[in-house]
Amino acid sequence: MKLFYGEINGNQALINEEEQQHIVKVLRMKDGEEIHITDGKGNLASGRLLIEGKKASLEVDQLSTDLPGFSPRLHIAIAPTKNIDRIEFFVEKSVEMGISEITLLQTEKTERKNVNIDKLRKQAVAASKQSLRFHFPVINDLTKIQDFLKHTHPETTFVAHCHENLERQELKAIPVMESITFLIGPEGDFSEKEIAFLSQHNIRAVSLGNQRLRTETAGVFIAAWNYFRGI
Repeated sequence: MKLFYGEINGNQALINEEEQQHIVKVLRMKDGEEIHITDGKGNLASGRLLIEGKKASLEVDQLSTDLPGFSPRLHIAIAPTKNIDRIEFFVEKSVEMGISEITLLQTEKTERKNVNIDKLRKQAVAASKQSLRFHFPVINDLTKIQDFLKHTHPETTFVAHCHENLERQELKAIPVMESITFLIGPEGDFSEKEIAFLSQHNIRAVSLGNQRLRTETAGVFIAAWNYFRGI
């Protein structure tokens, strides 16, 4: 399937301008080739490609709406790493495995204070197309941990940390839920003050095993765990 991004309104599909340039200048596709357009909201238009100069459009043959997204829904709030390449890797791989939402988390030990969110969103779109996803994930701006907790539900929210002296439950003990949220800390982990703060808000802690995982590795691990439970 040759999948591209665009807008779908009724029986019409408009290919995103950057996608048009990619189709014409990079892929050098020809009139009549079969392509598919998704709006990232669960809609899919299929049909034949029409090339007019530097413009590309779709002659819609079939329209599918309200296609199901990946379940269980997973939201990971993760502190951005000092080396941004690592968080970009996490975004790409977690999107491929069906993550629904990502929030960049600002904590006491978060070293990176600025993140190019637009770049991450574009990477999420690219990974969605690569993995044939018709629901694109939400990528939220850098958010303070205190503000993030204002919009969470304690019964479906967990924190993964490495403080062995604090109580943690095993990941396998978590039942399958329709929607679940995980918080993952920065290099150096959450502070004990933050762990206590989360505990006061009834956020339960989990262990990801005996090995100490990097921030982005922990994120990919949880995404893979959730993906496995959904297949």
